[in-house]
Amino acid sequence: MSGKEMKTASLILDRDFAIAPVDERLYSSFIEQLGRAVYGGIYDPGNSNSDENGYRLDVLEKIRALKVPVIRYPGGNFVSGFRWEDAIGPRAQRPRRLDLAWATTETNEFGLHEFCDWSTKAGSQVMYAVNLGTRGLDAARNVVEYANHPGGTYWSDLRRRNGAEAPFGIKLWCLGNEMDGPWQIGQKTAYEYGRAANEAAKVMKWVDPSIELVACGSSAYDMPTFGAWELEMLDLCYENVDYVSLHRYYTNPTHDLKNFLAKSLDMDAFIKTVVALIDAVGGKKHSHKKLNLSFDEWNVWYHSNEQDKQIQAENHWGQSLPLLEDVYNFEDALLVGGMLITLLHNADRVKIACLAQLVNVIAPIMTSERGCWAQTTYWPFLYTSLYGRGTSLRPILKSPQYSSAEFDAVPFVDAAAVEGEDGSLTIFALNRSSDSDFQLSCDLRAFAGLRFDTHIVLHHEDIAATNTEAAPNTVAPVTRHECAQLDGRFTPVLPALSWNVIRFMKG
Repeated sequence: MSGKEMKTASLILDRDFAIAPVDERLYSSFIEQLGRAVYGGIYDPGNSNSDENGYRLDVLEKIRALKVPVIRYPGGNFVSGFRWEDAIGPRAQRPRRLDLAWATTETNEFGLHEFCDWSTKAGSQVMYAVNLGTRGLDAARNVVEYANHPGGTYWSDLRRRNGAEAPFGIKLWCLGNEMDGPWQIGQKTAYEYGRAANEAAKVMKWVDPSIELVACGSSAYDMPTFGAWELEMLDLCYENVDYVSLHRYYTNPTHDLKNFLAKSLDMDAFIKTVVALIDAVGGKKHSHKKLNLSFDEWNVWYHSNEQDKQIQAENHWGQSLPLLEDVYNFEDALLVGGMLITLLHNADRVKIACLAQLVNVIAPIMTSERGCWAQTTYWPFLYTSLYGRGTSLRPILKSPQYSSAEFDAVPFVDAAAVEGEDGSLTIFALNRSSDSDFQLSCDLRAFAGLRFDTHIVLHHEDIAATNTEAAPNTVAPVTRHECAQLDGRFTPVLPALSWNVIRFMKG
């Protein structure tokens, strides 16, 4: 306990309060050909920590620990100017291109074959994005044939000549990226995008009917075309796509902690609004098909904005520039933990979610030439990925509330729960209060025979505390092995400003 004022909150859990099975793809991530995500991040030939392929082994170790099931690639904004054919074949013959999205130069040294090989070593599947900005359905069908067709055709045999006899078997594909945004190469109206996505989806599924496709939703909740975009574009492609994408990043430029930690409420409202829009189109079409959500970009992102402007001004068209390298502090980890709780609350419709991104670029893992370390945000993502698999349960939660600059009725304590296939029960709990510890009274009468196992606490007295290469464990979890019981209820204490994992096991 922190020695601060003690308050109380309570929750009741029951198997009858099931939301949905948690799709393991909720713990996916994202690598874009941007900054040092690839070059100097996952791929660093000649480094003492790299293998014979140039893959950073120390980075792979940290990624494997996260158990990331799917990694989205190669963008992001990058993909809207990308020719996928540039990044296959002999490296010496691959062209160097200007990347207009990030004002850098792309060597294409690392491409499709390398990423598929690396992903296998990371224990992940590939979620591949096709370019619907400067290109279209022809390139889209060709890359599916190249990646997934066994052989006997031009593109599949080219893959085999390039060293991959067996198909890559990529099952999840993004139909472009943020196509409503004026920053996007080849920005489109909802009508233009809906038509392009529909026609690309048709031919991609004709090549491989087993694939699933993600259509671009609005690139942000506050886009002026939000809502209208979803309704019009889905009216054109509803029956040929499987998911709609959402992207959301949060900032705290005014250092308003109470408001910042409440922003997971915005995430929840965004999800529910997009679900309503999708279902409205399905209802209009009298469709029996239900589209789900791919929240394929989410994170905190704002710390690096000013330094990025300077880096790009001084290194125009440079290679592997240190862009978007946010240094995350403890308050960022708290919000990331809150956002993971929100994703679990919406496990019935959010089936894919990608923490953007994975290494160096707004990432939980950072590298130098000497090694790598976990940022503060690594920890909530790790523990939710490890223990948040099973069936998501909706807690009946009672907590005191507060108001902030943007939000009313914000609960000081937020929580989600997952029952594992092994009969375990895990509660993920966030204490947003900076003044009070909370005793959380957990009514688990419906789970007879459970015993308390561990209470993992992520807490620091300084909300600005960060992890660095020199001090990589400044913000790190602590495991407790005691939990009080009162009147038959488990009553763990959530320290002020903490993110918590409370585990119960059978027997």
